Amino acid sequence: MKQLFLAAALMALSSPVVSADVDVSAYVRKDQFEDIRISPSGRHFAATVPLEDRTVLVVIERGTNKLTATFNVGRNTAVSDFAWVTPDRLVFGTARKFGALARPQLTGNLYAMNADGSKLDILVGQDIDDGGPGTTIKPKKGNNKIAAFLIDAPPTDGNKVLVSTVPYTYGPADVFTTVERLDIFNGRLARVATVPVRNARFALDNKGAVRFASGANADGIRKLYYRTADGADWDLMTIEKDGRFEDPVGFSADDAIAYLQVEEQSGPDAIVALELATGKRTQVLRDDDVDAARIIYRNGTHVPIGAYFNDGRPRSEFFDSQTSEARLQKSLEGAFAGNGVKITSQTSDGGVALVQVDSATNPGDFYLFDTRAKKAEHLLARRQWFDPDKQSPVEPVQFAARDGLVIHGYLTVPAGSAGKNLPMVVMLHGGPFGVRDEWTFDDEVQMLADAGYAVLQVNYRGSGGYGVAFTSAGAREWGGKMQDDVTDATRWAIAQGVADKGRICLYGGSYGAYASLMGVAKEPDLYKCAAGYVGVYDLPTMHTQGDIQERGSGETYINEWIGKRDSLGVVSPNRMADRIKVPVFLAAGGEDQRAPITHSRMMEQALRKAGVPVETLYYDNEGHGFYLEAHRKEFYTRLLAFLSRSLGGGVAATGTSGGDAKAAK
Repeated sequence: MKQLFLAAALMALSSPVVSADVDVSAYVRKDQFEDIRISPSGRHFAATVPLEDRTVLVVIERGTNKLTATFNVGRNTAVSDFAWVTPDRLVFGTARKFGALARPQLTGNLYAMNADGSKLDILVGQDIDDGGPGTTIKPKKGNNKIAAFLIDAPPTDGNKVLVSTVPYTYGPADVFTTVERLDIFNGRLARVATVPVRNARFALDNKGAVRFASGANADGIRKLYYRTADGADWDLMTIEKDGRFEDPVGFSADDAIAYLQVEEQSGPDAIVALELATGKRTQVLRDDDVDAARIIYRNGTHVPIGAYFNDGRPRSEFFDSQTSEARLQKSLEGAFAGNGVKITSQTSDGGVALVQVDSATNPGDFYLFDTRAKKAEHLLARRQWFDPDKQSPVEPVQFAARDGLVIHGYLTVPAGSAGKNLPMVVMLHGGPFGVRDEWTFDDEVQMLADAGYAVLQVNYRGSGGYGVAFTSAGAREWGGKMQDDVTDATRWAIAQGVADKGRICLYGGSYGAYASLMGVAKEPDLYKCAAGYVGVYDLPTMHTQGDIQERGSGETYINEWIGKRDSLGVVSPNRMADRIKVPVFLAAGGEDQRAPITHSRMMEQALRKAGVPVETLYYDNEGHGFYLEAHRKEFYTRLLAFLSRSLGGGVAATGTSGGDAKAAK
């Protein structure tokens, strides 16, 4: 069993290459691992390893590759996050996902384990009475059932961390959050703070004091509270206005300055330094087009020093470009030119850094970098069976929508193609609000390009990462301006000569499925087909079914961002089936809580009644996106065959092996 986990974590499978149209197996295989972090001492790595319907945690000894510990959880459950809280002890939480596209629902269980697998225990959470699913952990009695979430990875002392806690409820709820100090060996809790707002998140200073709390009640209006020290009273510092808010991202080393990510009235967010004694604000970082995607911190601290930006391709910027951290990052970006480069973790002395290198054609390589000797050593790859040099190139694009708003996206053309007059798939992301496509390796994009298609991804209004005004521009625009952006993107690709105007289809999952079906209803002469994966198609039903509306803030969200129930029938594609003139493919899961299968069945029924050719693929035991490899393989085999009948591209090979996906090209 240990060898199985080690192989899953560190080795790529090799198989004979089959001459094939599209080797679907290579695209549905799980990553060898998801996240990997080096321990503060540098003696171990911890990594999350995705299996077919769960994600497990493994610990590996550096140098020997010996597997020293594992933690496995039940079906649809994943180790959601983990942190080295001492040189040889991990704390980690779990989440449940009902489908590959579903947002993880954190269980509130927190566990701890030594690097050698000893002293494994559940510390706090809903499963504390029975030890947790699939474990041999002894149950505890007398600890009230609560949900707890790690908020302070560096411990305030050798045995304790800070966690946020809420009363455990079966199902969504708007609850007040408290902060507790948790003993990482015996699970004892000590109250640190309560806050006057529900659904709160916290920011700590460099001494571990809880200084900021932000959250929202059922009305969805965000509030930010501040206090001068542990035990002091909370003061309301900021309340959301015109959809704008600000979130704390850290403190200066002396805790005199708080750094905030501030949503601006127009354009992207800014990083602002706030002098706490005087209230003076100074902008320290802001991009012309995009928000900061991730804050960069000084090793082992809460001190922000820069940020990563995904403006077309990813890059880093620093408050002070002459700091040692900035020079190190820029030297790594120079060494791995053409890739995104992130330091994911470091030893406590800063001598060894774990560096992730990835791109739109590279799923990710990890290197150990000796910061003193300036030497990088390749550790492992997420998907060794993909050769980045053989993948299809992905380029950032932008165009003006019909009302002048600048829309960004990505265009992929098949490797070796001239990039002109191609059959094209417009592939639309889900969400839709606050989510965006990025310049990163995407299985579906590369698979479709492998089949001979140009692929256009569109960050339509409402998408995240371009400032609050851009996201807010999508509010209540399902089927309206958001859909017009997709139409305008398609016509842009035709005007550029990339797409053959007679061979274009729409495809997407979740909201992307809605937009695909809505697209062929609104523009029946522009597209040749549409495919929807775990989609929502009857918008009034979103007010009565699914997991969003089960809490007060969720109902507020639907009303404010999607629309009132009585206004949504006219922008529901299942009620516009008589306008659809092209073939449709629908796929859905019976356990889907976000987009219940009812939507797909209603869409299918309406299409059949209208005489529209429709194919379906339903799995009763799948959720919001298919987990099981056999099901994903069947879905993509069916999807490629469906697209091929309308566009003429490649289909899945029979007997594909999961080997080098591009070796036969």
